[in-house]
Amino acid sequence: MIDPIAIQVGPFAIHWYAIFIVTGLILAVYLTINEGKKKGITSDDILDFILVAFPLAILGARLYYVIFQWPYYAQHPSEIFAIWNGGLAIYGGLLTGLAYLFWFCYQRFIKPLNFLDIIAPNVMLAQAIGRWGNFVNQEAYGKAINNLDYLPRWMQEQMYIDGSYRVPTFLYESLWNLLGFALLSILIRRPKLLKVGEPTFFYLIWYGLGRFIIEGMRTDSLMLAGLRVSQWLSIILFCIGLGLWIYRRKNQAINFYLEKT
Repeated sequence: MIDPIAIQVGPFAIHWYAIFIVTGLILAVYLTINEGKKKGITSDDILDFILVAFPLAILGARLYYVIFQWPYYAQHPSEIFAIWNGGLAIYGGLLTGLAYLFWFCYQRFIKPLNFLDIIAPNVMLAQAIGRWGNFVNQEAYGKAINNLDYLPRWMQEQMYIDGSYRVPTFLYESLWNLLGFALLSILIRRPKLLKVGEPTFFYLIWYGLGRFIIEGMRTDSLMLAGLRVSQWLSIILFCIGLGLWIYRRKNQAINFYLEKT
């Protein structure tokens, strides 16, 4: 089993969970800065946004998780801030980051959809990398199965949880996001294929669809009214993305506004 702590210096510890999240963030920021130049969004704008959005997103992701697991944390209040043990709900982070993005764009006179379009593929890449933090922490897994012979031995050993091998749903989501990143990175380099806003809509549809399916395989996720909480949000994201894409293509008024203003 992999030790969750990557580096220990006296009382200070750096966890693999944090390393994967920060690695995904750094790579996403680097790629976003490169893409932002084509949209007239400066590196200073992107860095200023990230410096506030990232801690807010972490806070939102943790708050979202704690709220839906409150019966446990009410009994263990000292663990509320122990994010190094896992327990960051990506949807909480996305919603918090999105809210701040709209405020930030308003302050800097940046079109929100332009900003979202350059961020969208790189968020998927960061999510793909971040899921490996769940792997080390033995989170985001599915039902018990007899074997995982299709995986390398080191991965099989890490997925042996509570006396059984577990379906590696973290891996499925990581690969799904990586594929989405690759596809969207190709599509945005062909401006005739995607109009303004459509890279963002693609993200909502792609991530929503994949997360809904993969979340249904998990056994450690939060539940609400017969479905997992993340499945409900995935349905909402998928419908919003698809609805906006259809509206974007059919409504010439909004097309003119988005492209000319």
